[in-house]
Amino acid sequence: MNKTYTYSFLALALTLVLCFFVNISLGSVSIPLKAVFNSLLNSNVEQQSWQHIILNYRLPKAITAIIVGSGLGISGLLMQTLFRNPLAGPFVLGISSGASLGVALVILGSGVFGGVLASLFVSKWGIVIAASLGSFLVLLAVLMFSIRVRDTMAILIIGLMFASITAAIVSVLSYFGSAEQLQQYVFWGFGSLGNLSWSDLTIFLIIYVLGILASLCSIKSLNTLLLGENYAKSLGLNIKKSRLIIIIATSLLAGTITAFTGPIAFIGLAIPHLTRQIFNTSNHKILLPAVFLLGGIVMLVCDSIAQLPNSDYTLPINAITALIGAPVVIWLLVRKRGMVF
Repeated sequence: MNKTYTYSFLALALTLVLCFFVNISLGSVSIPLKAVFNSLLNSNVEQQSWQHIILNYRLPKAITAIIVGSGLGISGLLMQTLFRNPLAGPFVLGISSGASLGVALVILGSGVFGGVLASLFVSKWGIVIAASLGSFLVLLAVLMFSIRVRDTMAILIIGLMFASITAAIVSVLSYFGSAEQLQQYVFWGFGSLGNLSWSDLTIFLIIYVLGILASLCSIKSLNTLLLGENYAKSLGLNIKKSRLIIIIATSLLAGTITAFTGPIAFIGLAIPHLTRQIFNTSNHKILLPAVFLLGGIVMLVCDSIAQLPNSDYTLPINAITALIGAPVVIWLLVRKRGMVF
């Protein structure tokens, strides 16, 4: 590996570790970094309440932030390469829309279905299951079309059409929903990293690892697809099989993240671009681990800001990811292209 890349990876890894510990120390109760280290090492902590806060709330949330940031970043990278479209993100296949529809049916469905669905499913796990089923059904439909359709761009359009259909159904459900139901649905749409227990996180992590493994298996295919589908075919790449693995990897990552934390905007679209700006390469052997590190860092920083340290308030994570990240991406792109105002 190039020495420059080695130094860059080392810097990102150290930054990720630093952001991880800083994130755990910040919140409505400020905890010194020394106490964080002692708590994680099972040593004596000045206040017992600090250890409880760290181990049961902040540590799972910090791990969730890394999973979400890296998972969405990698999903976005896979989609941008597959469709050769810089505006493609992890939710371009309608996965997020499917999850939103599943949650809308549960939360808003009582206005249409007489409360049967709401009474059965309105709970944390009910919403996770509903979001997962919604994502899975949309994925299943997209996969069926991907097997039949030869053109990759047609799959992109089909995904966007599914997103439009699900958005229309959600609009109808919202029209019949009560103010309380609409508020609950809107709050889910804000996204949240702090609602997972250790048992929830274990299930989340297992599915996430499967998605990462599928992504790693696609590295060679992704590098070949950069040359175009026709050239990739001439090199002996099985386009349909490669496309299927990439879509499944994206769905496992983006679908599970949406189910457990709600829809998180910006990260999946912007992190791959930020990574390319830093590393100046299109080789996925470099990009994939770099996106993993950078995605985790950005998500931890956004979560630290959203917590409003030393305050009882927590801002929506979706708002922070867009407000902090979008201007940074615009500045980097303008600076890179020499278009200084």
